[in-house]
Amino acid sequence: MEPRLKQHYLANVRPKLQEEFGFTNPHQIPKVEKVILNVGVGGASKDQKLLDSVMAELSIITGQKPLMNRARKSISNFGLREGMPVGASVTLRGAKMWFFLDRLISSAIPRVRDFRGLKTKSFDGRGNYTMGVREQIIFPEINYDDVREIHGMDITVVTTTDKDDEGFALLRELGFPFRGAVPVQIAASA
Repeated sequence: MEPRLKQHYLANVRPKLQEEFGFTNPHQIPKVEKVILNVGVGGASKDQKLLDSVMAELSIITGQKPLMNRARKSISNFGLREGMPVGASVTLRGAKMWFFLDRLISSAIPRVRDFRGLKTKSFDGRGNYTMGVREQIIFPEINYDDVREIHGMDITVVTTTDKDDEGFALLRELGFPFRGAVPVQIAASA
């Protein structure tokens, strides 16, 4: 089964971007390459169960086993030694990426309290977008009763373009609710 958001991308987004930017070659049209979720856990060195719960929640959210991130160098002020666990991350590609983006746009982001739209200034100058989520409980897969501690995460959407305006147009057409942008409706799959 092909993801609903990928079908929307192929049927609607690609032709619209090609018309908007005047691409002559179909390989010039930007696409989403990968999505990276990163959670930093400062107390992981003192509480291993906290890191285990973060990794379990990330695997529930993404459907993929996360990697444990370790400290690259020692920092005495933080009580950190080289090799100590400091967080977890997941890189999504292919169908899992499309399914995750669809759930993020359609069900997780609308659950954020006092949400006024995503900031448009979070592009990195190379067409990639990073957003911060303050609570992992915005994802419907997470059971609030099983949460050990509320934590946030960074979600980075990496695109194939190197221009912010093309990356913005791509994500806007995929349905990302940016501030001041007109919302895009994605058709339900048959």
